[in-house]
Amino acid sequence: MKLLELHILQSFPVSCLNRDDMNSPKTATFGGVQRARVSSQCWKREIRLSCNSLDSTKFEGQRSRQFISEITARLAKIHGDKAEPLALCMSHYLGKLDPKNLGKVKTISYYSPGELDRFASVISKLDDDEKDRLVAAIEQVDIASLLKDDGAEDTNDSEESEAEPKPKKREKGEKNMSAKNFSKLVSSIIKPALKKELKDTPLPKDAADIALFGRMVAADHSLTLEGAAMFSHALSTHKVDNEIDFFTAVDDLNPADDSGSGHMGTTEFNAATYYRFAAVNLSMLADKDHLASMTAEERKEVVASFIQATLTAAPQARHNGMNAGVMPAYVLGLIKDKGQPIQLINAFEKPVCPNKDGSILERSIAELQAHHTALKTTWAITPVEEAAMPEVNLTEFINRLTAHVH
Repeated sequence: MKLLELHILQSFPVSCLNRDDMNSPKTATFGGVQRARVSSQCWKREIRLSCNSLDSTKFEGQRSRQFISEITARLAKIHGDKAEPLALCMSHYLGKLDPKNLGKVKTISYYSPGELDRFASVISKLDDDEKDRLVAAIEQVDIASLLKDDGAEDTNDSEESEAEPKPKKREKGEKNMSAKNFSKLVSSIIKPALKKELKDTPLPKDAADIALFGRMVAADHSLTLEGAAMFSHALSTHKVDNEIDFFTAVDDLNPADDSGSGHMGTTEFNAATYYRFAAVNLSMLADKDHLASMTAEERKEVVASFIQATLTAAPQARHNGMNAGVMPAYVLGLIKDKGQPIQLINAFEKPVCPNKDGSILERSIAELQAHHTALKTTWAITPVEEAAMPEVNLTEFINRLTAHVH
């Protein structure tokens, strides 16, 4: 396993980067004391969006429940009026139709435009009889019954599963197909066709973000993909207690002799120096399930965008009133040609405190470097590349790391 690791120290001023269900900054206990925390999911979204802004042609994946119209548009030129019912059947297979809004599916899904092209191609290549049966099924299914469909997957992978339900002749306006039978019919037609189309097929070149961040597809596990990138929850290197900001808002139309506020309230915030960790399994990124369709140079561009986005992207919560736009103060980048990803968070298991030897940030940098050196000595860890910022600038940092991407 060839690995890229990023170890990041970043100090944020007054902010609320990631909130819990009580609207408070998230925390965690580590080393016996409370730390400020930002969830990996929160930071991953910002990194994903930043990757798209850096290279929109390779990072085009979108998470949505509203991809039905996209598949319909792809089918419309060939299939005319049948395009929408066929797209509805494919979308039901991928994410289960939402009976309250047939323009959406129940489950948020993560696909790129290139993958939607493939899904439309699967439908187009079906026999005319199979297309007709799908169109008839959409007309006959009792939409309301989809609410009761538990979406249980048919776990029989055999191409010769039990006899599929066939749409029956119906009277005008009659809905005589249950949600369960509709799901079975759709699966029996689409699943083998999709399996054939995607067998040993890597992701399209516009799905680099999906290769990095992965996805889960409950309806068809063959579409589930383990992401090549790994993240930890960001934790403060020191003890942090959330604080409360009391605020008031003045009513501009109050008479001059009324000095009272029109509204008052409180918000919570903190300020902290965070240790962040991200890694990429470079071997996985290049395999047949991920980005084997790309050249080595294209994969270098993907990793370069990922590194830059990981270092510069930040959560946007309350960014108008508690703007926390800062850059990392220290970054250690490593390339390893064997072993497993190793965080350096235990450098801060004993919380850092400022003293005469330096501030929290200065001492955090020193503790990180000392811990890394100790790990290399104790466990015979020998990175094939080490680069640190600000000793080198961003361009040189990225170039030194991506030189090992193949």
